[in-house]
Formats: sequence, C-alpha cells, structure tokens
Amino acid sequence: MARRADGNLGQLLLIAPFGASCVLLFALPQSPLARPRNVIGGHLISALVGLLVLTVLGDGVVAMGFGVGLAIALMQFSGTLHPPAGGDPLVVILAGAGWPFLLLPIATGTASLVILAWLYHRFVSKRAYPA
Repeated sequence: MARRADGNLGQLLLIAPFGASCVLLFALPQSPLARPRNVIGGHLISALVGLLVLTVLGDGVVAMGFGVGLAIALMQFSGTLHPPAGGDPLVVILAGAGWPFLLLPIATGTASLVILAWLYHRFVSKRAYPA
C-alpha cells in the first residue's frame, strides 16, 4: 500500500493538515495552538514520527495508529501541541513519503503559513499574531 509522496496522492493528503492549520492561524490567532512554535514544531515532530514509524513498522493500520499516538505524546511533551499536525503521520504513511518530506513540504510549508499569517494579521486584520 506504500505510495510515493511525489505523486498527486501525497499532495492531496497534505491539504487536510495544512488546511486545518490555516483555520487556527487565520481565524484563531490568539490560540496557543496557533503559535509559530506549535505550528512549525508540531508539524515537524509529527512528520518525523510518521517517517520513523513508516521505516520501522511499515504502512499498516497498526503503524498509523501508533504514529498518531506517538506524535500526540511528543507534541505534548515538547510543548508544541498543534492538533492539525496529528494527521501528519497518516499522510506520511499513506503517501509512502521519504525523508526529504521534512524539508518540503513540511518545514517550508509551515514556515510559509506562519509568515503569511503574520503578514495577514499585521496588515489586514490588525489582530495580534503571534499572541
């Protein structure tokens, strides 16, 4: 069931976690879950967990459940809880992503979202971000 992240499936699956991050970043900028540390750190930790679990356990249902649970635990432990990032292990495992996935789209994408949110709130909404 492993699929390559460079195909359309990987791009489509990534829409859900990043889209949910946008809800927090643009609609709820004062939420602690929308802080840059949480958005970027949460996605990086969760994607890393997904890659490690995929490498060790493969792409089965047990691996997916374990990956999501471990990602949540590590985000809580590190103070980077970001609920949308909880879906990243599923994206990684279902897409059969490789290690470059951490840089593009995860690191680049989350940094871009945070910068866009800062610009939007600074110049358009006039709400404080990050809170």
